[in-house]
Amino acid sequence: MADASYPDDLLYHSEHDWVRIDGDTATFGVTWFAQDALGEVVFFDPPDVGSTVTKDESYAEVESVKAVSDVIAPLSGEIVEVNTALGDNPEAINDDPYGEGWMVRVRLSDPSEKDALMDAKAYEASLS
Repeated sequence: MADASYPDDLLYHSEHDWVRIDGDTATFGVTWFAQDALGEVVFFDPPDVGSTVTKDESYAEVESVKAVSDVIAPLSGEIVEVNTALGDNPEAINDDPYGEGWMVRVRLSDPSEKDALMDAKAYEASLS
């Protein structure tokens, strides 16, 4: 299990998702807090490449030993890549939520939406 951390180079959504923006593309995943609350992740049900996601709406499901939970999109756009390795290794979401545990890459449709997200300090403050 990864140690609690919230990298400074990411942006955060109030539903415990993170975003790493690179030009017009963003990588999404869930935060350390989210994976810790979920417990051991046993299944990841990703969206299809080419489908669109809408900010603040569910785009995938993760199943843990505790429950099935929706994953909320922190930004809107088109899915351009899915982390297919999570199919065989969903525990990467627990072990390395900001690295091997990434979920999807999205071509952003409205990059200005990022202005509504939190930086690491604001996200950490929101947890207390």
